[in-house]
Amino acid sequence: MKQRAHVLIVDDQADNLLILEDVLSEQYEVHPATSGKEALSYLAGGGVADLILLDVMMPELDGFEVCQRLKSSESTRTIPVMFLTGLDRPEDEERGFSLGAEDFIHKPISPAVVMARVRTHLALSRATRALERRNADLELLVAERTAEISEQSRRLVASKQEVIAAQAATITAFCALAEARDNETGNHIRRTQHYVRILAETLCDHPRFKAELDEDVIQLLFKSAPLHDVGKVATPDAILLKKGKLTPDEWVIMKQHCEYGRNAILQAEKALGEAADASFLRYAAEIAYGHHERWDGSGYPQGISGDAIPLSARLMAVADVYDALISRRVYKPPFSHETALAMIIEERGSHFDPDIVDALTQVAGQFASIARNFRDEPDMEEPAG
Repeated sequence: MKQRAHVLIVDDQADNLLILEDVLSEQYEVHPATSGKEALSYLAGGGVADLILLDVMMPELDGFEVCQRLKSSESTRTIPVMFLTGLDRPEDEERGFSLGAEDFIHKPISPAVVMARVRTHLALSRATRALERRNADLELLVAERTAEISEQSRRLVASKQEVIAAQAATITAFCALAEARDNETGNHIRRTQHYVRILAETLCDHPRFKAELDEDVIQLLFKSAPLHDVGKVATPDAILLKKGKLTPDEWVIMKQHCEYGRNAILQAEKALGEAADASFLRYAAEIAYGHHERWDGSGYPQGISGDAIPLSARLMAVADVYDALISRRVYKPPFSHETALAMIIEERGSHFDPDIVDALTQVAGQFASIARNFRDEPDMEEPAG
């Protein structure tokens, strides 16, 4: 049976306590207190509260003072506080919010409004705590995996073949994290790494890119490309797997996967740096952090533009978008190879580096072949030859 949330009501007026207790007790465990001092004593003695409804105008300790004490204490600072008040001056609300309160309910109270606000703030509080726990678990998981990889790497002899083996093990470990959470990985990461290699090989003699795209770098890009969405391991399931358009708040959380991915890879690079050649993770971090940047500066997370976007991320952007277009997603059907190609060409010079789009048009047939070879049945449109 699901445990009921605990609501602490603090009001020096007995009739208000009775009304609120009657409204809330059917769905929540209600704990009434007739003064700020009584409420603080209840919490100091180990009393449970998932949300506090707090009257402002009370003798001895008023609601503002009680709120300030609650938010100053490590044990109570995360409990959402909603003020109950007959005050309607903007400066009163401004003061309450500055002290850390989440909301105001004005008297005389409306039972429907109280229930709706309580439900909303309890849900928000639960979601916040869940995200904090998920982030803490992710940090622990990354630390454990990094320690494992570091220990393995220290035991490797410094030969080229064994360094390559360490690189492959690191990539595999991170990819396992991503595939465990995101149902859109699988062959998606295999297709995109091949797309990236084809684009890089096509551009290796181009005047803009030949200084950077040598054979070793192209191989590192191929190895690093599968880590572009590893940060999604930190994205809540309710957002990552949502069958519909994300809300603005959900979209903010979704976009954080770029930073989470980069940070996890940098932690691994730091741990490996003294024991092995960890420079190969440089490209993985660039790709994870920058593959949603746009050539015109309208992307995220940094909003950088042009050549300020790492080349590795610009290559990944074209590869990732092409594959997303030809693949089925919960929010769209698959597009044909021709339609996907036309849509990317239309974004030449706005979303994508124009020279990389030109390279795509040269190797479009190879992209279609890769899509066929690593096809996800029945989630992709059959690419043309």
